[in-house]
Amino acid sequence: MTTLPTGRIVGIAQPISRAVLGTMIVNTDRQAESDALLDDALARGINALDCAHIYGGGASEAGVGAWMKARGNRERVVILTKGSHPYDGKQRVTPECMQADLADSLKRLQTGYVDGWMFHRDDPKVPVGPLVETANALIKQGKVRSFGASNWSTKRIGEYNDYARDRGLVGFSASSVNFGLAEQFKEMWDGCISLAGVQGERDRAWYAQQGIPVFAFSSMGRGFFSGRAKRAHMQDRGDMDEAGVRAFFHEPNFKRLDRVEILAKEKGLSVPQIALGWLMSHPLGAFALVGAANRAEIEDTVKGLNVRLTPEECAWLDLRSESCAKSAR
Repeated sequence: MTTLPTGRIVGIAQPISRAVLGTMIVNTDRQAESDALLDDALARGINALDCAHIYGGGASEAGVGAWMKARGNRERVVILTKGSHPYDGKQRVTPECMQADLADSLKRLQTGYVDGWMFHRDDPKVPVGPLVETANALIKQGKVRSFGASNWSTKRIGEYNDYARDRGLVGFSASSVNFGLAEQFKEMWDGCISLAGVQGERDRAWYAQQGIPVFAFSSMGRGFFSGRAKRAHMQDRGDMDEAGVRAFFHEPNFKRLDRVEILAKEKGLSVPQIALGWLMSHPLGAFALVGAANRAEIEDTVKGLNVRLTPEECAWLDLRSESCAKSAR
């Protein structure tokens, strides 16, 4: 088995594969197919799963739980889940919703704890104090080993961690935002935070200074670097994801895609492998949340995780340079 690069999260003893498998596709209605996908990922070294209270109306977490119970492999798997997502137009970033969603998730996952729990969204009107206090109580109860945030601004994460530090409590250990070679030109949804491109430079510097690990969602541009994206989709999106087309199907990204295709041909690799290699080569050291749907896509991901590009190649792909030292382009 290929050895995959791993990283560490404060509060979680186990090394975590730099690719984290998204479980939105996992469902109890497709338990056999879900089991096969999860088996394939774990067998190839992807030991972390990205779950959420809202996925599949709960059937996704239940599918993961059924798989872990059947395989008896809970201690081999790093479970990262999310909660407090808005519902029916109502904000749910409250201590009460945190605890209720976590209780649901533990029951569905058939486990006494999760390795990581993230607020799926933020409500900036809510003071951080009660959230920090509740999170620390859940850590003491052994129900959660680390906490983090998804789509929180650096300002809010800083407020949360400052409150925790000043009181000798545990702050956020991780953050999930959009990051990858494709630059988000329009939000995938309201409040979607991205670290990509020039616009994300200040936030990337903040994460590097703080040492908070980034879990990058839509790191492949929601299919933009799948090898299927074409300029024609700027007018006709074909079978591409609507949010992805809105956010990423812009000419600068197609120029990036042109360069990815050139480098992929030179290196004998696929377009997704080069795009993932760019992320793995970035000094931020982000984890990639990947939506692999079958064994072939998992194997492609595993190969991409071990691709390393030079700084010159990375700058050329990201349009920060017009030359690439190792190529006669």
